[in-house]
Amino acid sequence: MAKIKITLTKSPIGYEKTQREIARTLGLRKLQSSVVQEDTPDILGKVRRIAHLVTVESAAE
Repeated sequence: MAKIKITLTKSPIGYEKTQREIARTLGLRKLQSSVVQEDTPDILGKVRRIAHLVTVESAAE
């Protein structure tokens, strides 16, 4: 399955609590931190909810 690299580019402070929690569940703790996740509907849904806080790119497998 394809993988995506998710990077937290904007602070979730000042946004809804659910958006802060989504960033945490994805594994994003600090600004400019990155995680590589599977390209599943669950992960893509979470990324869509916080799209204004993150950048997404395809990861090399």
